[in-house]
Amino acid sequence: MKLHVLPAGPIQTNAYLLTEPQRGEAVLVDAPEGIWAEIEPILARTKCQLTELWLTHGHWDHTQGAAEVVRETKAKVRAHEADRALYETPQVMSAFLAGKMKLEPVFPDHWVRQGEKFKALGATFEVRHVPGHCPGNVLFYSPNLRAAFVGDALFNRSIGRTDFPGGSLEMLTASIREQIYTLPDETVVYPGHGSDTTVGDEKRHNPYVSG
Repeated sequence: MKLHVLPAGPIQTNAYLLTEPQRGEAVLVDAPEGIWAEIEPILARTKCQLTELWLTHGHWDHTQGAAEVVRETKAKVRAHEADRALYETPQVMSAFLAGKMKLEPVFPDHWVRQGEKFKALGATFEVRHVPGHCPGNVLFYSPNLRAAFVGDALFNRSIGRTDFPGGSLEMLTASIREQIYTLPDETVVYPGHGSDTTVGDEKRHNPYVSG
């Protein structure tokens, strides 16, 4: 399995494409604007079909390209129901953005839940609910890959903003300590923006949430 890190969109939101050529399948984590143009040649080159799209949360910069990806691939979408309004009626964010961006709805096929485990690309993944930045923020953790895709809950030596509607610093701090810092220290954390880090490094050095 190979991981492709693909920052895209107006604020360089990280999308993560996991390809498994031996199975001919791929999974995309988050879908910023223009991501289809980035992943289409990779899928063609690796002869992989995108089977699923996993959305870490409903903020516009992570979902702006989702409708196009689904149209092009018929990928099944996983997301948390706490952000249902953001996915299905994104005009609530358009109003917040003064109508400057085109946002299309996306309709998840499966609402994930805390502690849910499933198989994809021959690996096991676990869902952990990490609200605080956004009510429906989740992470997708694979012990096989020693990796966690955390959305905007945690960054390299930083944390997600909590001043958006539905945000809470107290809730985010609890989410990080209870759901991220309880993962093995060697787990690589892949955030929604910026470079990757590890659970152990953030527990020791994150200035906002200590371990």
